[in-house]
Amino acid sequence: MTTYVWDYLPEYEKEKADILGAVEKVFASGRLVLGESVQGFEEEFARYHGAGQHCTGVDNGTNALKLALEALGVGPGDEVITVSNTAAPTVIAIVGAGATPVFVDVREEDFLMDTDQVEAAITPRTKVILPVHLYGQCVDMEPLREIADRHGLKILEDCAQAHGARHHGRLAGTMGDAAAFSFYPTKVLGAYGDGGAVITADEETDRAMRQLRYYGMEKVYYVVRSPGHNSRLDEVQAEILRTKLARLDSYIEGRNAVARRYEEGLGDLTGPGGLQLPATNEGNTHVYYVYVVRHPRRDEIIEALKAHDISLNISYPWPVHTMSGFAHLGWGEGSLPVTEKLAGEIFSLPMYPSLPESVQERTISALRDVLAAL
Repeated sequence: MTTYVWDYLPEYEKEKADILGAVEKVFASGRLVLGESVQGFEEEFARYHGAGQHCTGVDNGTNALKLALEALGVGPGDEVITVSNTAAPTVIAIVGAGATPVFVDVREEDFLMDTDQVEAAITPRTKVILPVHLYGQCVDMEPLREIADRHGLKILEDCAQAHGARHHGRLAGTMGDAAAFSFYPTKVLGAYGDGGAVITADEETDRAMRQLRYYGMEKVYYVVRSPGHNSRLDEVQAEILRTKLARLDSYIEGRNAVARRYEEGLGDLTGPGGLQLPATNEGNTHVYYVYVVRHPRRDEIIEALKAHDISLNISYPWPVHTMSGFAHLGWGEGSLPVTEKLAGEIFSLPMYPSLPESVQERTISALRDVLAAL
């Protein structure tokens, strides 16, 4: 049987009764769109992130980012500072809001936004800084907050990969002006389909989000904001997410247990020019959305592991700024050297809280064999 980096079926077997019960609850409710399940999830997800937070559920993480940018006042002619070492939807959302993405490089040691480069990227058109809490740990937010406040900018946190991650005790999503989450099935908190949300402590931003996700309407049939969108979180997914939110901390514990087993099984192979395991920055609590390692002979390793029926993933093989679909932005190869170097070396090992130990042990053993044969 082939091993993949993610598989929901072991989790589903454990939680089947709750998942199917959530579906039945919605179908029997008499309300299939923006009903009690969405409202309940919004309240519970906001409460998870602390007093004073508001939550708006939307249809996916990409639109969570796009609508949050619009709610923060971003539009044509504006610039948003972000990174290229991210999933393409981060940048798709910026472009979709009519703004121009401006990239800064990432740090080689943790793959996260190099905050030392941000201030030099600010222009009179800059409106928002968009840090990506990549792979499960937070960007260093204190310098970003100081820069944003000094220049009158907003911060939108991309938390698609960081549900429950902490930075000096503060949860991802509570350190900016708003935060966007994805509930794509692979996420730390994943639905059984698409879903997303935006949290904010600002009531006006939350009000704008609620208008934007529902055609720009505040009352039924009456548009107060244009353009609006049809971007509502589905009732079924919301109810499933309610059952899973209660387990979020246990999911994180499970992911950290998997990470510890990798460290125990592969830690002796690390060193200059060899395998590099992910590092957790001081003050961070890592949730290991993916377990990303590095090796200069990455492609050979991935190919050799296929003979062991292990199919691994690369997050991400093409930096966004090098994609032909974004060529019009004018960022050619060589403009972000660290990002481009990482794209040739990183790969992900299987990571999910229900990963069977036997499958992980087989992966570790096969990777050790492949590395020894290089």
